[in-house]
Amino acid sequence: MKQDNKQMQLISKKGHHELKKSIQDLEHEIKMIQLELKNTDRSSSREVILERTEKLSQLSLIEDKLTSKKLLLENSRIMPTRRARLRVAMGSMVDLIDQQGRLFRYTIVDSFEADPSDGRISAVSPLGKGLIGKTIKDVVEWSNGSQTFRLKLTNIQ
Repeated sequence: MKQDNKQMQLISKKGHHELKKSIQDLEHEIKMIQLELKNTDRSSSREVILERTEKLSQLSLIEDKLTSKKLLLENSRIMPTRRARLRVAMGSMVDLIDQQGRLFRYTIVDSFEADPSDGRISAVSPLGKGLIGKTIKDVVEWSNGSQTFRLKLTNIQ
């Protein structure tokens, strides 16, 4: 694994899988556009020129995305699956309970991988920052300006 001056980023197993799948999809998309360009009429009509220009522009954007995602994959490593379950850290899966007794389960991840609707929160989000270093039974508080939220940490995996 090449490291250059870039900092290694931790990524969950699911995030790693999604990143690899995204790279495969982009590579496939590039091949399809290249094939379309190859099969495009080489006449000098205005429509054909505009169509080719649009496809070339689209190809360039996709290639940039692909390069970025490959670099991210190259500079990341999967979070350790076994970690000390005493304190919350990057990669920890936590169970939290609010005042109404509702259970929330989140995995602490890096910002680029965060997706709260899928249970992955960024370590730099207000909740993520509040969780790092906490132990079971600790209460995490954060505010969005007008409202304060409190969750009790019940489990760390």
